[in-house]
Amino acid sequence: MIALQSVSKFYGRQVVLAEASFQLNPGEKVGLVGPNGAGKSTIFRLLVGEERPDDGEVSVPKQWSVGYFRQHAGEASARHVLEEAIAGAGHLGKLHVELSRLEAALADPSQADQLDALLERFGQVQGEYQQLGGYELNSRALVVLNGLGFDEAQIQGPMSALSGGWRMRVAIAQVLISAPQVLLLDEPTNHLDIESILWLEEYLKASPAAILMTSHDRDFLDRIVSRIVDIDAGALQSNTGNYADYERAKEVRAAQNAAAFVRQQAMLKKEERFIERFERHVAKAAQVQSRIKKLDKIEKLEPPKQRELVPFEFRQPPRSGNDVATLSGVSKRYGARTIHADLDFEIKRGERWCVMGVNGAGKTTLLKLVAGVISPDAGQVRLGASLKLGYFAQSALEILDESLTVWQQIDSAYPSATTPAKRSLLGAFDFPGDEIDKPIRVLSGGERSRLVLAQMLFDAPNFLVLDEPTNHLDLATKRMLIATLERFEGTMLFVSHDRTFLRGLANRVLDLSGGGEGVAARPLVFHGSYTQWAEHTGHEAPGVRRTN
Repeated sequence: MIALQSVSKFYGRQVVLAEASFQLNPGEKVGLVGPNGAGKSTIFRLLVGEERPDDGEVSVPKQWSVGYFRQHAGEASARHVLEEAIAGAGHLGKLHVELSRLEAALADPSQADQLDALLERFGQVQGEYQQLGGYELNSRALVVLNGLGFDEAQIQGPMSALSGGWRMRVAIAQVLISAPQVLLLDEPTNHLDIESILWLEEYLKASPAAILMTSHDRDFLDRIVSRIVDIDAGALQSNTGNYADYERAKEVRAAQNAAAFVRQQAMLKKEERFIERFERHVAKAAQVQSRIKKLDKIEKLEPPKQRELVPFEFRQPPRSGNDVATLSGVSKRYGARTIHADLDFEIKRGERWCVMGVNGAGKTTLLKLVAGVISPDAGQVRLGASLKLGYFAQSALEILDESLTVWQQIDSAYPSATTPAKRSLLGAFDFPGDEIDKPIRVLSGGERSRLVLAQMLFDAPNFLVLDEPTNHLDLATKRMLIATLERFEGTMLFVSHDRTFLRGLANRVLDLSGGGEGVAARPLVFHGSYTQWAEHTGHEAPGVRRTN
């Protein structure tokens, strides 16, 4: 059993944990939730010994192996992807690397004088390696890498060819391949597509390891964990069940706490009125003193604190023509690889298209074609009349000026808008109070995404093209964004790996995999919601069968 016992942790004057207690039992799967900066990553660092508590005790059984995935891809190594995944797989990976080094040394004539020592060490390492299942390591690595979306060329290719997002996938693979008894996973789905997320769900559900994880993917939490631990204001609150159960319990607690606060306030005011009325009456002096003592002993309840992001009431965009976008005979190639061939596709006013497809099917390429970022090699992309297009991609974060603050960015974009309107906008996107004075250069990826979306939606386009808009957004911000876009009267074309976002907004599906597996010769144009598409095809994502 892993445990925090009455642990306190401070950073300067900031209280991160205050006499907090928690335990993780063998095989248990627990979700750790809380606002940004509440201390989730601190708990992980305490458990792996990277930090020490200021008070209390952290206990991790010595015989338990712990695998920790964190949001840091590291530098690209000189190894190939398969070699890197195995080499980083904890103690077993280190044995694998040492065994390879010893084999090379034994075959090196220049080290013949060290043969006895090399043979002795080789025997020791090989024995431990075999005992821990090392000769299954290569096959296990291939299963994990394939599950996380790597194709054969990537697996055998160099790490230097991978982007930061794909290096993050290698980091996840290293932790999974090591098969530890405890998995600590800090936002493992951030850099995964929906197919890889669904594979990881099944892998973790089947894993015998105890798991503690954070995630901004509600479905992911709901399907894996059996307990939620909420961290806020230095305290830990444990809730049995998945995230949906936690939300229901939290609402009940919030209502109970609010009612208790209201009752106490009413009682306090009643007592204070009595004291004020009779404090100068000699006959009531004893009663007044008794009530003053009573009030002094009462533990005052704090006003209920609940983070509630209210959907932003943006101005509805002007009405566009009925024909928003038309792709006629569109083809696009990158080198020898054909992404789209003779594609015909139409988007009408008010439709909300989500684009589905396996890796390489051309989802992002399609959005770039529609947004005019790239041109087709053949065919035509026509945009309709009276159209104002807003395009969000990860590169959209580059519109932010790092020399400005959050407020200055919005103020410079909309100088004629009123201050209350701009404050309301920033509050809706979780920049309340003094947060608007944060320099952009210190913002996290999630904060930057929120700011770009806020700037885009303040003067809303009537055609939104969104490529993974929920990346790095926490659960509360995602919920607000969905509620905001539900009231959007324009047209949408988007790619998302978040099933809550897909269910909440998509009323049409363009399935580039044709409703089956792989890249289809002809896409499936489905005039129904994401939920209806999943029922129709039997897939939650192309190539991934529904499991419930």
